[in-house]
Amino acid sequence: MTGLLLMNLGTPTSPAKEDVRAYLKEFLSDARVLDGPAWRRKLILNLFILPRRPKVSAEAYRSIWTENGSPIMAHSLSLLAKVRDRLHGNTPVEIGMRYGKPSIRSGIEKLTVAGADRLILFPMYPQYSAATTGSCLAEAYRVLEEMRDVPPLAVVPPFYDHPAWLEPLASRAREALGDATAGKVFFSFHGLPEHQVRAADRSGNTCLATEDCCGTIRRENANCYRAQCYATARALTRMLDLSPEQVVTCFQSRLGRVPWIRPYTDEMLTDHAAGGDDALILSPAFVADCLETLEELGMQGAETWSVSGGGRFTLAPCVNDDDRWADGVLTLVRESCNWI
Repeated sequence: MTGLLLMNLGTPTSPAKEDVRAYLKEFLSDARVLDGPAWRRKLILNLFILPRRPKVSAEAYRSIWTENGSPIMAHSLSLLAKVRDRLHGNTPVEIGMRYGKPSIRSGIEKLTVAGADRLILFPMYPQYSAATTGSCLAEAYRVLEEMRDVPPLAVVPPFYDHPAWLEPLASRAREALGDATAGKVFFSFHGLPEHQVRAADRSGNTCLATEDCCGTIRRENANCYRAQCYATARALTRMLDLSPEQVVTCFQSRLGRVPWIRPYTDEMLTDHAAGGDDALILSPAFVADCLETLEELGMQGAETWSVSGGGRFTLAPCVNDDDRWADGVLTLVRESCNWI
């Protein structure tokens, strides 16, 4: 029997400061997220981040918390139920969060208890990065390494340009905009430090070497997060019938003083608001709405746009638990793994 594990980032169990602190500690203790020598990571985490950030982050989480709890968890559980329903009980399906609960370990254990002797791992990040997809897979491999009978594995690859995900996302953007028009459409992806992007460069001389290094996907940048983000943006531009002049591709959520990939979302919102245009913003690095979409873009981004002179500001939702996305999940699994 094949078991399917849907893996995502995770969430604090509550917006209380102590729960947010525990989540941030686990998240930022991951050497694939906050990289560098262990002594430096511990110093930064314990002296600079954990004494200050939990209070600020807890306030942000409270602003998006719902009666069903954390949005990313609520959407993940709803999507899980829809995927299970489509499989009619023939294939066990679980979710596993990289940080927080339910963990990747608990998801794998539940699948094996249910009788799964083959596993499909589905990192639910459209674009690959070592800090997201790579970290989820590394954690799953650590869990499986402890098993005496390690099951055969298949992994759903990045789906940054696949219509099974892009079509539901484009539909949600159209629905969010309704009859209105947008003078500017922002595709805001989660950022990464530049050195992490360069580390994925197989040639050693391609990533961030020229202004158009992400203009096409080729062997040298096939696993480059930034190149995959731009490929997503190009596909959405076509699907939404946008002109290149309307579109701004940018990157959010930078942390610390090291250079992150540009252009930065907050700066682009300020720069483009002066004309008074209406704006539509999507965050196509996420499949489920979370702090980075609802608070950082939907609240902070909207305020930046308004005070800078912009018009109407519309945040398009992620695919979340959309029925079309539940179908898309199984399409991606069937096409890439040929098991379900």
